Amino acid sequence: MGILDIEVWGKDSRKHEERLGTCKVDIAALPLKQANCLELPLESCLGALLMLITLTPCAGVSVSDLCVCPLADPGERKQIAQRYCLQNSLKDMKDVGILQVKVLKAVDLLAADFSGKSDPFCLLELGNDRLQTHTIYKNLNPEWNKVFTFPIKDIHDVLEVTVFDEDGDKPPDFLGKVAIPLLSIRDGQPNCYVLKNKDLEQAFKGAIYLEMDLIYNPVKASIRTFTPREKRFVEDTRKLSKKILSRDIDRVKRITMAMWNTIQFLKSCFQWESTLRSVIAFVVFLVTVWNFELYMIPLALLLLFIYNFITPTKGKVGSIQDSQETTDLEEEDDEEDKESEKKGLIERIYMVQDIVSTVQNILEEIASFGERIKNTFNWTVPFLSFLACLILAVATITLYFIPLRYIILIWGINKFTKKLRNPYAIDNNELLDFLSRVPSDVQKVQYAELKVCSSQSPLRKKRSAL
Repeated sequence: MGILDIEVWGKDSRKHEERLGTCKVDIAALPLKQANCLELPLESCLGALLMLITLTPCAGVSVSDLCVCPLADPGERKQIAQRYCLQNSLKDMKDVGILQVKVLKAVDLLAADFSGKSDPFCLLELGNDRLQTHTIYKNLNPEWNKVFTFPIKDIHDVLEVTVFDEDGDKPPDFLGKVAIPLLSIRDGQPNCYVLKNKDLEQAFKGAIYLEMDLIYNPVKASIRTFTPREKRFVEDTRKLSKKILSRDIDRVKRITMAMWNTIQFLKSCFQWESTLRSVIAFVVFLVTVWNFELYMIPLALLLLFIYNFITPTKGKVGSIQDSQETTDLEEEDDEEDKESEKKGLIERIYMVQDIVSTVQNILEEIASFGERIKNTFNWTVPFLSFLACLILAVATITLYFIPLRYIILIWGINKFTKKLRNPYAIDNNELLDFLSRVPSDVQKVQYAELKVCSSQSPLRKKRSAL
């Protein structure tokens, strides 16, 4: 509750950054739980910074030893469970739940020091919340035995646990990482997670033992799904990579081929390449058009969900394996980085890289969008697919009983008056917010839990094969 220092920076290329100005905010003078609109003039330059600042007491964040475990006390656990029960679904909508993580130990870590040892510590990240353990020096099998609790703002967040080697004044060395979606957590069970590389695509050396407990309100979690995701304050800058660009092109190509095959199938029905298929398609077309009502659109999508739930497709099982085969990029990316450093970077090359990087990001967005739609219907995340079924069932009933003009009228009134009712409201698209919670095929690989037996390094595998 002191002075908040703010700096505004400009960035014109990858290595040229300039501080444009600074300003200060006295946090202690601001009221709690209230949006404060401030226009702050920048020092040492023209212009001002327009900000909305809300001070919210952060409840639920703690670090403790195993002997002081919050959810281990039956009385406290019952009190927390009562706070997130269905009766309190409409109270404090931003408080979705609570996560407790026991960081027990790590085994067989990589030796980062010349002495053949490491000084490991563990960093836990959930959204924009970051907590870490203490450092255990000169040890490849550290036992931290710490308990961390996080407030849950979005049930679709992913817990990232990274092990680092402390290296004095230098940046810490990477020792391994795992990403665990909250909805995949098995409550109260100690689990061994094989550490992965920085891109979460290959097994690294060592494993970490975690025990997690999750308590949340499903109604709050469902409503939160249709609001914008919280942006990460600290994000890694994307590197330009020929392999990633090639992978994204292949992902877009697969989606395009699926759409092309569907169009060809419809054309074959029109051209009577198969008499039986064309007759069936023609009868279905006549019956559908003659009896069509608007409520049948969400009903048809609902039937597609049911069909995929009863008969899972082979692609759902094989997509992780296919994606794993196309994501062995780490070594080649390191080689590309070394080559680029040797050649030296010129402004013109920067411009070309920025253009290609933009194309790469656009391709990734297109591919991810198509994969998220597919994974929604494939029941990749049962919580989201069930929620979509519920919404479609409500939409079917609504369109059956209420004329379309009334629904459009209500929708238009809501859109027009949204800014009047809440001047600080962020305009959003509920459908895109929902899809942003569905993992793409690449994210499915990153979040997949590796078997302990596969924790051998590629070098060790080659030696064992010899």
